[in-house]
Amino acid sequence: MNSFEIIADATCDLTEGMLLKYGIRVVPGHLRLPDKTEHLSYPRWDLFTREEFYADLKKRPNEYSTSPANVEEFAAVFEEVLKEGKDVLLLTISGGISGAFNFARQAAEQVKEKYPDRKVCCVDSMRFGPGHGLMTVHAAKLREEGKSIDEVEKYLTDNKNRYHQAGWLDDLSFVASKGRITHPKAFFGTLAGVKPIGEFDYNGLTTVIGKVKGAKTAYAVLMKYIEETIENPEEQTIFIAQTNRLPQAEEYKKMIEEKFHPKAVLIHDVHPLCGVNIGPGLMAAYYVGKPISSDLSAERAIFENAVQEVSK
Repeated sequence: MNSFEIIADATCDLTEGMLLKYGIRVVPGHLRLPDKTEHLSYPRWDLFTREEFYADLKKRPNEYSTSPANVEEFAAVFEEVLKEGKDVLLLTISGGISGAFNFARQAAEQVKEKYPDRKVCCVDSMRFGPGHGLMTVHAAKLREEGKSIDEVEKYLTDNKNRYHQAGWLDDLSFVASKGRITHPKAFFGTLAGVKPIGEFDYNGLTTVIGKVKGAKTAYAVLMKYIEETIENPEEQTIFIAQTNRLPQAEEYKKMIEEKFHPKAVLIHDVHPLCGVNIGPGLMAAYYVGKPISSDLSAERAIFENAVQEVSK
């Protein structure tokens, strides 16, 4: 059985420790700052702190921009692995958000001409940030179990729609300004205390499945939502993403640990490559559960039932 490398683009938001632990390589993206300089960007805070970045992003949201690695950059990383006699399994951020997957596929075709006996498998995670990262970690664990590259690719393809997001974004007007959601929907995210609850959809985007008033109610509804959608929580490591909402993420972590007793709950920062398009205010959990319905009707129904139960 040929060995293979697992590679993720830098939007996976995995810590350096986890990348090292699971043997995952990262392809950096590009971050352009308000001063017009461009930097290779990894999931780490090397140009500024989390607090500095999100504070400035809130003031100047349109002066930051990002772009994925280009075809040549993906091809260069692939070739480094292929010339060692290894195959490549790459996971990218959702193709509904970024061009990374298409660039990677083009790069794969390019290097296959030079290495016809090697495999380059590209998987669109249909997720972003720690959702993408969680899927990448699961791929690495399957490799540790001795699964082949084809078996791991099949698992990811067959199960990507089981990776859930359960959390809120304080202000939808920020993502609206980035073209991630319509402005009429964004209005409701600007009302004082309203918590829009988001879930992944079939297009690899986050869709608001409902809104509640107040953090206390939102936490309670989220606990019930997770309970109805998660599978085998005691066997899972759950990720929590936060964009400068660490106190809320820590409270959420404690609730999840006490209710579901997973193997671990890990809080992850969302770094600039995703953060530029999300903005401050995200606090969400990522886990594996029941398949998500094609139109999110099942998830909306679960959410509404949870709201009614909490309101009793």
